[in-house]
Amino acid sequence: MSAAMILAGDVGGTNTRLALFAAGAALKPAVLDIYPSRDYDSLGAALKAFAAKHGADVSSACLGVAGPVKDGRVEATNLPWDIDARALAPFLGGAPVRLLNDLEANAWGLAELSDKDFATLNPGAPGAAGHQALIAAGTGLGQALLIDAGGRKTPVATEGGHADFAPRTDEEAALLAFLRGKFGRVSYERVVSGPGLVNIYDFLRQVRKMHEPAWLTAEMKSEDPSAAISKAALGGRAEICARALELFVAVYGAQAGNLALSVLARGGVFLGGGIAPKILGELRKPAFMRAFLDKGRMSPVLETIPVRVVLNDHAALLGAARCALQMSAAR
Repeated sequence: MSAAMILAGDVGGTNTRLALFAAGAALKPAVLDIYPSRDYDSLGAALKAFAAKHGADVSSACLGVAGPVKDGRVEATNLPWDIDARALAPFLGGAPVRLLNDLEANAWGLAELSDKDFATLNPGAPGAAGHQALIAAGTGLGQALLIDAGGRKTPVATEGGHADFAPRTDEEAALLAFLRGKFGRVSYERVVSGPGLVNIYDFLRQVRKMHEPAWLTAEMKSEDPSAAISKAALGGRAEICARALELFVAVYGAQAGNLALSVLARGGVFLGGGIAPKILGELRKPAFMRAFLDKGRMSPVLETIPVRVVLNDHAALLGAARCALQMSAAR
């Protein structure tokens, strides 16, 4: 590839997605590679492999990373990577590199999506407008805001997924006590994430003494435990898994409602990340929206807020590309 390209990345605890986009063209990736993050000892190593394979002339790069970004640096939350934007530039021929929080990149990407990229859980009020919020369960729990100023949305990173888990029911209180015994302090990410689903499962098995079938024990040893639990739940194969997913969905809905209240997201709440599309059928059941709306005197306000699931798994990449495109245009 000889023409100048922009590079976008979505760096997660499980996979690192890297893509090239033609500068100035519609945001459609010319190439897209997925690298298992833990197969590399650094982001630089993944970028080196990508650059060696494609040999592109990169004019600017923007990478969304799970973790708080400060002064062009971030310690990845779910990876042993200390990432410095300045240190990445040599892997890309000296092109300027900007780091974004991964949910901030997702927030940038929402503007690049169309109606077919969303599934609606709550339509909200007609013509709903104003601040928006994004919450995404995956390897961790990310949250971001889109602050509305005269119709212009500005993405803002947060680390709200690490806020204290607040139980609403006796069972959730027992779950909190169990998790405190394991972790001390308990955040929402300990519950609403892939590892969080496993934590809920362990609570049901160890505290509630729910039965674990032998075939499930084997599956959880041979594949990702959270995926095994989710698959068994969706397939109706194990009561303990079905209950774990039901609790997961309820806490997810409650925290999405908390986020909506925190920013008064009249313009909508979006569920991103890798988990929501896979459990869309469960999210459409009453538990999620019941927990979302269960806010006492504020319930009527939340009823007016649209709630949508992001189905396009390239949202963060598109957002990072949009940011990189702005960087390239400003040079």
